[in-house]
Amino acid sequence: MDPGEPDPEPGRIEVLRRRLAQRHGERLFAEGALGPRRDLAGVLAYVLALLVHGVTVALVVAGLLLVVLGWGQGALPVIGGLLLGFAVVLRPRFGRLPDDTPVLRRAEAPQLFALIDEVAAVAGTTGVDAVVVAADANASVTTYGIRQRRMLHIGLGYWEILTPQQRIALLGHELGHFANGDTRRTAVIWNALHSLALWHYFLAPVPEPDLVERITNWVMTPPRWAVYGLLHLLDQLTLRSTQRAEYLADEASARVGSTDAAAELMDRMLVLDSVEVALQRESVIAQTKGGAGTRRETEQGLWERLAARVESVSEREYERLRRVSVLRGHSADATHPPTHLRRRRVSEGEQWQAAVRYDEERAHAIAAELAAARDRVARVVISDTAC
Repeated sequence: MDPGEPDPEPGRIEVLRRRLAQRHGERLFAEGALGPRRDLAGVLAYVLALLVHGVTVALVVAGLLLVVLGWGQGALPVIGGLLLGFAVVLRPRFGRLPDDTPVLRRAEAPQLFALIDEVAAVAGTTGVDAVVVAADANASVTTYGIRQRRMLHIGLGYWEILTPQQRIALLGHELGHFANGDTRRTAVIWNALHSLALWHYFLAPVPEPDLVERITNWVMTPPRWAVYGLLHLLDQLTLRSTQRAEYLADEASARVGSTDAAAELMDRMLVLDSVEVALQRESVIAQTKGGAGTRRETEQGLWERLAARVESVSEREYERLRRVSVLRGHSADATHPPTHLRRRRVSEGEQWQAAVRYDEERAHAIAAELAAARDRVARVVISDTAC
């Protein structure tokens, strides 16, 4: 049933997050009820995150004081400059739109945005301001800019292997995150986790140290473990909220696209690794044969070939993959509940009929709006062996 190689060993922080995600995901599944939207853990997470950002502010203040008041007094301005440099690296990020992949606006794709708006209304939220079209086998929502505008990321490696109704379920899941109050996705918490991860990186011990580096490693051990402890604590405080948000997003997926489509969408998640491999294989084959003509031929029909390959996967193989996912504890990443529990919760919960339909006329209109982006992304896939 599981003849593949063992999963690669992740780093310490990733192992910790996976264990926490598994634990919280199993507890929430067993409890059934998903609890309050904001609890004491969420409040404590915000307090801890603000303290982390307070350290960054303190670095800015201390750096400015050392540069201004210590000017001409030896190394004080240099130390101040270093503190300001650290503060710049640790500063909050508000995200931005990518400039290396297609970005669609409402005026460019009115039918796609109308569909997103319809799905969002059923999910209990509003639509997005931009849609990013990329090559990866993934989909997500996030915000960008100081004003925190909304963005939907559509990876064609995922979108193109789905049936129309599964795409509705996918949109329902992603937009459901905006409606469900995922604490971890807020700018305050996310940036605090990012800052702590950077501190942990800066304080990491030097491998194969000489005498001076060995002493430095010893000196840095207490602050390194303190940072690791804070990162662990913030993970503990936010992961339950994240697991809850994923289960609620799955409910939105079923409510919008139907229970069957939501369950089928999770089956598709089990083949995403093979989709990434298939895209890499297409690129390698095209570049090995060489010539611009060969690459253009490979670009044409790339997404159709990918969809046909996934469509040929038998129900027997999906059942094998579902059983392997139980054995290995498969999840989308270290913040998601186990996939098999998500699927069981959707399949065994309230049975929903589709609230939004993706009829043939709408599908053709949206395909036309995505055509230019599909061609551009296909060129990137074929020309880049590291895609």
